[in-house]
Amino acid sequence: MTPTKWDLTPKPVSASQVTLVQLMEITDANVAGIAHGGSIMKLVDTAAGLAAIKHCGGLAVTVSMDSMSFLAPVRIGDTVTVRASVNDVGETSMEVGVRVEAENVITGERTHTGSAYLVFVALDETGKPRPVPPVIAETPTQQRRQREAKIRRETRLAHKQAIREHRERVAREEQGSEPA
Repeated sequence: MTPTKWDLTPKPVSASQVTLVQLMEITDANVAGIAHGGSIMKLVDTAAGLAAIKHCGGLAVTVSMDSMSFLAPVRIGDTVTVRASVNDVGETSMEVGVRVEAENVITGERTHTGSAYLVFVALDETGKPRPVPPVIAETPTQQRRQREAKIRRETRLAHKQAIREHRERVAREEQGSEPA
């Protein structure tokens, strides 16, 4: 087997954490003065993507967003802080957790406004999935997030398998119902 050119040395969670801060402006909001979910989701995807790229040391692309929970509104004039961390990795994939907070810059009041989990796959120069280094969860919180990421991975894989089996069953039934 030829040696890989990718650095697969385990990396601590802290090595790839990302924080983005952005002021929410009129172009980010609806007529009620509340930031569009899509504006927030773009920031989430950007922060998560940067964390994944830093962890794997190369190109990584979004495969899925398991969930995006909007817990409170973000208003025009608020700053949004988006923090992303790699929670766990597979062979070629990485789950990144993201926390979104809004701050009223006048009062200083901070509110947890959203959370998300995204999955990224590292790609080689030909666009094919490639191995990623293991992640080292250093703190009790990071260890809890890693355990929870493993549960979400199992759920994603079971869901994918259930859909596959359903489609195969429907295809067999449709073939059996065709006139001879």
